[in-house]
Amino acid sequence: MADSGLRILLVDDQFLFAETLSTLLNNYAEDIIVLGIAENGEKAVAMARESRPSIILMDVRMPKMDGVEAVRIIKSEFPEIRIIMLSTYREDALVRSSLMAGASGYLLKDVSPTELITAIRALNSGIMQISPEIVKQLIQNQYNPNENLMEIDLHDPVKNKRFEWIHTLTKRERELFILIATGYDNEEIAEKMNISLQTVMNMVSIVYSKLNVKDRFEIIRLASSKGHA
Repeated sequence: MADSGLRILLVDDQFLFAETLSTLLNNYAEDIIVLGIAENGEKAVAMARESRPSIILMDVRMPKMDGVEAVRIIKSEFPEIRIIMLSTYREDALVRSSLMAGASGYLLKDVSPTELITAIRALNSGIMQISPEIVKQLIQNQYNPNENLMEIDLHDPVKNKRFEWIHTLTKRERELFILIATGYDNEEIAEKMNISLQTVMNMVSIVYSKLNVKDRFEIIRLASSKGHA
C-alpha cells in the first residue's frame, strides 16, 4: 500500500469493533492505511504524537481519558490532524463538547461502511462530517421556540447581546444560515427558498463574510454553540 494513503488511527475501547473496522478499512479502501488501534484517550494522545495520523476516528466515552479530552489535547498539539467522533451516543452535550474541542465531525456507529469511507475521504478534503440525524437534532434542540433565530426581536438588548452575531444578517440570510446549519446543500436550499442556485451561492458567500467563517463546518459550530459566535 502506498505511503501517500490516508493514515488513520482508530480509538475505541471496544476492541472487537475496532478490529473489525480496521479490517474493513484495509480491505475496502486502498487509499486508507490503518496505523493502529488505541483503547483509550491517553493511548490515542501517545500514538498521535508518535505516528502523526492524517485522520483519527475517535470514540467518545472511554476509560482513563474520554474522547473529548483526547481531541482537545491532540488538536492543541497537532491542529492539522482531523478527528471524527464515531460513537453510539447522540446527546447534544457530547456532540457540542466534541465539536468545540476541535473535532471535525460526529458520526454514529451505525453508519454504513461505504458512508464511513466516503466520510473519511471527504474529511481529508476539508469537508466536515456529521450524521444528518445529529445535525437535525442539534438544530431542533438548539433554540427555545420563543427564541428562534428567525424571530429575534432586534430591539431587545438581552437578545441583542446573546445573539449579537445574528444581527449582521438580513431575515433571508438568517433563513439561509439555519438551512445550512441543518444540513441542506445548496440545491436543496435553492428549492426551499425558491431562488436560483447562483443566488444561493452568492448569499452563502455573503453570510460567510459577515460571520467571518470559511465553511459549513464553522456554521455548524456556530449554530451548536447556543447562540454565541
